[in-house]
Amino acid sequence: MILVAKVQLKPTPAQASALRLSLEHVNSACNWLSEQAWAQRVFGQYNLHHLGYYALREKFSLPSKITARLIAKVANAYKKDKKGMRRFRKHGTIDYEDGCLRWHLSKDEVSILTTAEGRQKIPFVCGEKQRQLLENRHGQSGLVLVDGKFYLLACCNVEAPEPSGVTDYLGVDLGIINIATDSDGSVYSGSNVNGLRHRHRRLRQKLQSKGTKSATRLLNKRRSKESRFVADVNHQISKCLIATAQGTDRGLALEDLKGICDRVTVRRSQRVTLHSWSFFQLRSFVTYKAELAGVPVVFVDPRNTSRTCPACGHIDKANRRSQSSFSCVSCGFSGLADHIAAINIGRRAATDQPYAAGLSS
Repeated sequence: MILVAKVQLKPTPAQASALRLSLEHVNSACNWLSEQAWAQRVFGQYNLHHLGYYALREKFSLPSKITARLIAKVANAYKKDKKGMRRFRKHGTIDYEDGCLRWHLSKDEVSILTTAEGRQKIPFVCGEKQRQLLENRHGQSGLVLVDGKFYLLACCNVEAPEPSGVTDYLGVDLGIINIATDSDGSVYSGSNVNGLRHRHRRLRQKLQSKGTKSATRLLNKRRSKESRFVADVNHQISKCLIATAQGTDRGLALEDLKGICDRVTVRRSQRVTLHSWSFFQLRSFVTYKAELAGVPVVFVDPRNTSRTCPACGHIDKANRRSQSSFSCVSCGFSGLADHIAAINIGRRAATDQPYAAGLSS
């Protein structure tokens, strides 16, 4: 499997200026090529290469490998749809191949080709986990600029064990009030995350209405704190779920919630909460951590999982009396609604394996 190692570059002021100019130069070339592609309705990488390669080399004085990568970047941008001309951010990512970027791990240094000042040797810093990943680096590395700091994102090959054979699954229900609830009854509350989002939303509204320079500075300072906090919570929850499944020789079963934000209708006051729900991030964390641990993960149809009685199998909308409570109108079985849903998800994964396996990708 492929994992990404993120390392921070420590350039001198002159090197930082050269890196910034390289980003601007390459993305300016991307915008020029995108204009040509849109005007002539040429979007495939092969045809774009024939259309713009020599013109890019002459007009922007770019090295051949960087030119080839920016052509691929423009082609990939048009793969999603061709409804409008693609534009690229001034400091968007540059992809480097090995010929333009050399790693010297023993020196904690990279040799990187810039368009303004040629090749530069720049030190980097990273954690021990990233250093181990870099030993198996393979393919491209991306140069990114985030909040004034330069990072390299390196693709690394990691050997994942074969998923163990299991007959039972730990069901996991995902939600907003409770981020995750498993079929063993463990509840991972979302109160801290929801409270933080609400507090940050109110603060942003106040600062934006104020409009002063100090308010703008504070907005810029706090803009990524919420996303970092949410990502940390999702990392912790995913680790706990994997450890529980691995320790009991079970697989993991999650709902397939793809497109739920488009399907669900909520009140106006709830729209921000719904669309800031980070279930897909949690799903991606669970997926790659489970693959590293050899724990199989399947995704099941979520319909009626919280309306089905696990005792008698009766399905009724009236079984779900409120967001938190479940009480079967047929047999009287009751419990926490999210826990009931998690039980049904786990059972559905075990009995409906063909459908579940088909959604695992």
